[in-house]
Amino acid sequence: MDSTLFIVGVIGNIVSVLVFVSPIKTFCRIVKGGSTEEFEPSPYVFTLLNALLWLYYGLTKPDGFLVATVNGFGAVMEVIYVILFIVYAVDHDTRIRTARLAAAVDIASFGVVFLITTFAISELSLRIMVIGMICMCLNIVMYGSPLAATIPNGIGFVLGTIQLIIYAIYKIRASQSSNEITDDTSQASAPLVLSDTV
Repeated sequence: MDSTLFIVGVIGNIVSVLVFVSPIKTFCRIVKGGSTEEFEPSPYVFTLLNALLWLYYGLTKPDGFLVATVNGFGAVMEVIYVILFIVYAVDHDTRIRTARLAAAVDIASFGVVFLITTFAISELSLRIMVIGMICMCLNIVMYGSPLAATIPNGIGFVLGTIQLIIYAIYKIRASQSSNEITDDTSQASAPLVLSDTV
């Protein structure tokens, strides 16, 4: 049973390493172009926090070697990505905003979790459970964050659909009204025939 868990863990680590190295193509493009272009820093900043917290979890848990190693690698990769993002930011404001975001999320948030779980929770099993719950919640938020981009698109889709429906209704009613006006006009403009029998 232990060997099966270890093998599954190694397979999970391989997949995780592939996830952590997947942005390399993007960052080659950034370095080659000398600009971050339209890319956003937040996925890399939050992935760094995620990797740091899972690293902390793996180091805290007695049998968390596989979790610690892969997330240690991930943390190093994400630090490189964030630094490259700051260096190649489009402008000074983006550079400052990215540095502040990284400081607030990666340093402050991780620091708060580390201090609270280390000094406020003395029981190891409870500490491991709390860190694990925080990591799971962050995973859900991190991997669900692309939905934030679809919400405005979804709202735009709904509003666009409503506009098309209103336009179609208006066009149908406008054409019916013009047909009625045409019928009334054709009857009103019919030639007046006077009879000679008066």
